[in-house]
Amino acid sequence: MSWRARLLTLTALVLAGLASPAPAAELCVTDDAGHEVCLDAPARRIVALSPGVTELLYAAGAGERVVGAVSFSDYPPEAQALPRVGSYDRLDLEALLALEPDLVVAWQGGNPQEQLARLPTLGLPVFFSDVDDFAGIAESLERFGELADTSAIADPVATALRAEVAALRKDYADADPVPVFYEVWEQPLMTINGEHWISRSLKLCGGENLFADASALVPRIGVEAVLARDPEAIITGGMGKADSGWLEAWRDYPRLTAVQQDNLFFIDPNLVQRAAPRLVEGTRRLCEHLEVARERR
Repeated sequence: MSWRARLLTLTALVLAGLASPAPAAELCVTDDAGHEVCLDAPARRIVALSPGVTELLYAAGAGERVVGAVSFSDYPPEAQALPRVGSYDRLDLEALLALEPDLVVAWQGGNPQEQLARLPTLGLPVFFSDVDDFAGIAESLERFGELADTSAIADPVATALRAEVAALRKDYADADPVPVFYEVWEQPLMTINGEHWISRSLKLCGGENLFADASALVPRIGVEAVLARDPEAIITGGMGKADSGWLEAWRDYPRLTAVQQDNLFFIDPNLVQRAAPRLVEGTRRLCEHLEVARERR
């Protein structure tokens, strides 16, 4: 081969090398436990281990990539058809592995730790989610968008959520405080402390959670404790979307300020029971209830 032919061949090989696609860059995102979760490519088969995580993934535009979820993952409606991998507090690892996920999104504060610890040993990347406020919801949307390559959907949703929360905070920044008892459950009687996201929403509206100082996130209390603190408003979601029966029981205590002023308010629990984008609408409803209580003074 002549030197000209060798030169042309060498040049062609160099150019071919330059034109070859570079290896895909590793995709790394830090989860809520401070761990760096790295994927070779955007997730295409995701399993969600809490109803709230499922809702967040769909809101981030990754719903088509969710292949499995735990029980009670019922929003949006299409999530109801997902294969189940147990409940949030007891996973069916065999069912989970059968779905061949390339990403598992776990609930740090709710899933059984001993089962979660097994997943990395089986070669499954695990992202730990622990959301308890609006900032965390927005950040989760953005990170899920990165992991699933759906940032074009997730980022605008996060931006809109931040704007809505900022508007609510501005609207109620100077609102007169309203002492509130929020009832989570009737038998046994349960409420929330100041670290719960519902309590944070109440505070944004000018509400004062009368049990904010409790040590447990969802403490059990007695009726006597509620009577002693005498809330100006009582709010509950009952056992479902249209169940306000728990409120009527408080009318047995006519000396309560909330009863005297008829400040017994129902909130759709689906709007506040999960730290997900719908919490904005739930917070708006809470604010409206507290505004009614102010008007009745």
